[in-house]
Amino acid sequence: MNYLLLEEKDGILTITLNRPEALNALNIALLSELKKVFDQQVYPDKNIRGVIITGSGNKAFAAGADIAEFAGFDGEEGEAMSRDGHWVFNTIEQSPKPVIAAINGFSLGGGNELAMACHIRIASTKARFGQPEVNLGLIPGYGATQRLPQLIGKGKALELLMTAGIIKADEALRLGLVNQVVEPDELMPTVVSMLQKIMSKAPLAIARVITCVNAFYESGKDGFDEECQQFGASFDTRDFKAGTSAFLLKKQAEFKGE
Repeated sequence: MNYLLLEEKDGILTITLNRPEALNALNIALLSELKKVFDQQVYPDKNIRGVIITGSGNKAFAAGADIAEFAGFDGEEGEAMSRDGHWVFNTIEQSPKPVIAAINGFSLGGGNELAMACHIRIASTKARFGQPEVNLGLIPGYGATQRLPQLIGKGKALELLMTAGIIKADEALRLGLVNQVVEPDELMPTVVSMLQKIMSKAPLAIARVITCVNAFYESGKDGFDEECQQFGASFDTRDFKAGTSAFLLKKQAEFKGE
């Protein structure tokens, strides 16, 4: 069964989580499909310049993981599930092409972890956010204990993680969990507009920005050293030549991703 709807238009691949009857809860098959899309389409396809991830229906982006699927797991199975989820979400976070979450409703548990793995988050005013895992005797398993403090700070992250509190979109914006909040009918146009703006820039430079920012949070990586290396490598690209020449000639640069 296909749990994802895919639409490619003008260089943007829109991935819609398609389990509306389950509020788009993330089951193992859906995550496997998501990993496959990034491995086989997003990364290698030069025609794809940006990605949108959203949820089907008007109630949820993704309302957590599928509890019925793992209710009988033991510790070993739970750890394996977590590591598989990290593998998927790291693939998204490390994508060389910009990935924006269009959060149209509930973004809870694993769904919120998916949103945080995206590079940018834009939310509808109807969106709600939370990590309710402690209500189940669990902790987040797909990266929330690491990404949530990065985005909103340690103290507030601990509060939300330990109280299982649900916050509205305006609070998520104030905390820095999301980049923008817009009315529901403005959500997709706003996301597409932002992606188009990013896609007008040099693709290799965008990829290097993502690499450098991620390096700050990676164990054993020196983000400053990574920036020096990526900055230097940029000089050897045709896009650098195109960009500097266009600037000096007061023209619009045409980037080829080379």
